[in-house]
Amino acid sequence: MLSYVGRRMLLGLFTIWAVSVLSFAIIQLPPGDFATTYLARLADSGAAASAEAEQIRAQFGLDQPIYVQYLKWLGSLLHGDLGVSLDYNRPVADVIGDRLPTTVVVSLVAIAFTWMLALPIGVYSAVRKYSLGDYALTFLGFLGLAIPNFLFALIVMYFGFAVLDANVGGLYSAEFETAPWSIAKAADLLQHLWVPAIVLGLAGTAQLVRVMRANLLDELKKPYVVTARAKGLSERRLIAKYPVRVALNPFASSIGFLFPQIVSGAVVVSIVLSLPTVGPLLLAALQAQDMFLAGAIVLMLGVLTVIGTLISDLVLMWLDPRIRHAR
Repeated sequence: MLSYVGRRMLLGLFTIWAVSVLSFAIIQLPPGDFATTYLARLADSGAAASAEAEQIRAQFGLDQPIYVQYLKWLGSLLHGDLGVSLDYNRPVADVIGDRLPTTVVVSLVAIAFTWMLALPIGVYSAVRKYSLGDYALTFLGFLGLAIPNFLFALIVMYFGFAVLDANVGGLYSAEFETAPWSIAKAADLLQHLWVPAIVLGLAGTAQLVRVMRANLLDELKKPYVVTARAKGLSERRLIAKYPVRVALNPFASSIGFLFPQIVSGAVVVSIVLSLPTVGPLLLAALQAQDMFLAGAIVLMLGVLTVIGTLISDLVLMWLDPRIRHAR
């Protein structure tokens, strides 16, 4: 067990290093750099500052070869310094930290919503297969998979404006946007969380319902289920104790993808709903070619993916003894 975890951790460290190289290189692929983007903004606003280009490049080391920039960035990372955002002219840790708490809250609520719906609906659809309820839930599941999240977000916003006469975008009311944290602000946040939770969790719920139903139907045909039923074990206890536990493997395997989702969220949905999360921040950093901010966010997503995959493997070993003995 310890040797397995040790091997996975060493592989994870190599993966994180590879992610740092690839992310830094990909961010540098578009023509130009931050200075070019900054001057283009000034030109659009009518200001002329061509002399500032070389100063900006020299100030942030953009005039050096890409491998030198990467080594300096990597050295700062190893000392716990994420660098300074070129666009915000603030430490990257502060820029990300401003949006990280709300991103985590929104994503965790969406994940909880997804799991609380997907598990019982998937079990019901498998146990009551080909019933009216199964057909209805299957139809809703395919509908949830077919509708893009951003389109569903637009529908929810239109419904809120047209029917409820309420602004369902954002996470706070206008009076709490810049207010310090308090019980009233936390309560206002809870009142707004249900919209992004439903929108972000819709497609994930539909997908996990279909996977749970298919896996549980397959397990219900196994000989051990037939044997346990023949020995007189009650149907509810039989289903909950054995086949459901094995069918939970897709939920455990999705942990590796849920961890980075907690930080990034859905970028397009966050923009549509005006959510102050890290996702739109990453998009803005890529558009501005803010390599330190974008690189830090991409690297963070890579680290969380590695950690989530390791936790997922350990949970799978605990849930399914077959994986434990086959490793």
